[in-house]
Order: sequence, then structure tokens, then C-alpha cells
Amino acid sequence: MEKAHPHIYVSIIEDDPLILTSLKQLIESAAGFKVVSSFQTADDALKNFPKPVPDVLLLDIDLPGTSGVEALPKLNKLLPKTSILMLTVNESSDLVFQSLQSGAVGYLLKGNTPSKLLENIREVYEGGSPMSPSIARKVIGSFQNKDPYKLSDREKQVLQKLCNGSNNSKIAEELFVSVNTVKAHIKNIYEKMHVHSRAEVVAEALKNKMV
Repeated sequence: MEKAHPHIYVSIIEDDPLILTSLKQLIESAAGFKVVSSFQTADDALKNFPKPVPDVLLLDIDLPGTSGVEALPKLNKLLPKTSILMLTVNESSDLVFQSLQSGAVGYLLKGNTPSKLLENIREVYEGGSPMSPSIARKVIGSFQNKDPYKLSDREKQVLQKLCNGSNNSKIAEELFVSVNTVKAHIKNIYEKMHVHSRAEVVAEALKNKMV
């Protein structure tokens, strides 16, 4: 994503006022980040989301009224250029699947360290799809040997790492290939799976229980 402004613009939807205040203070105090809006319910955010539009939206999955999962499709439509990162204390794999299928690009536990949170906001901004290790293991562990798209073995390896939240550079390092080779594999995966983004790739992989 090309940077159109000097900071990564972040919005937060979190119903716990203490957590919301803590997140705002953490992000505002970090160089290169700016909180541009915050809400305690998804309903308030959906009524009138103010400008500027955020680059990354931190969305609590367990909200009063419209839940985070329920709000995701509406927020994606309202903010098509915003990457949505779920915040939760719940490691239910069902909620992970629902969030990813509804358009979330990443999924993190609220118990992560401040440095990890900032790192993953930046990773999302740069096109990554972070998940906590425990959730990533559940996602990968749920896959079965089903592949309606006839991916090659290498493409399956890349797909698995995409679902694990790895960015292009990390995938290239782990598979001992160049970043351009990884990009070529991802392009082929997109074409075979008829998708246009990492979020859609992960959602399709989960829906079809692919490996």
C-alpha cells in the first residue's frame, strides 16, 4: 500500500473503555501511527464513520449489539480500502473461520504485548495477514486433503503459509525461493481460486478445508 500520509491511520471499535483507552494511548505514542477515530459499538461506527478513512481497523469480535463478525461485511463495504484486524480473547476456531470468511485479514489475541500489536498493525498495513500462533495452528490443523482448484504442491505450501499469516518475504525465506517466485505462485493461486486478495484466499481455503 502506498503511503498517502505520514502516519498509519488506525480506527478502533472496542466496547471496554479501559482497553479502548489503553489501545489509543499505545498507538498514539508510537512513531508512525495515528488513531483517527474510535467507537464502543459497531452500530455507532456504521451509522456515521468519520473521515479520514483508516488504513487499519481494530475490531473487537465480542461487541454489544451488532457483533464484530456480524459487522464485518458492512464495514468492508463501508471501508473497502481499510484492512480489518480482529481483536479478541476468544480462541474459538468457529469465530476465526467466520471472521476470515467475512473479510478480516488477521486475528490477534488482546493479550499480545504492545510491541507485537504495533508490529501486526504495520504488517496488516503492508499487506500481511497476522494471526496468533495458537489460532494459526487451529486453522492449519482443521484443513483436510481437499483441493477443488488443482493447486501444485508448491502452491499448496504457499497457500498454507498465507493462511498462517506470513508475508511474501517470510514465505520466500522459508521456502528458499525469491520474493518474485512467491509473487508468481500467489498470482497463480489467485487465478485458480478466482479470488483477488489474501483475505479471499484464506476464506476460500477455510471454506473448502484445503491443505
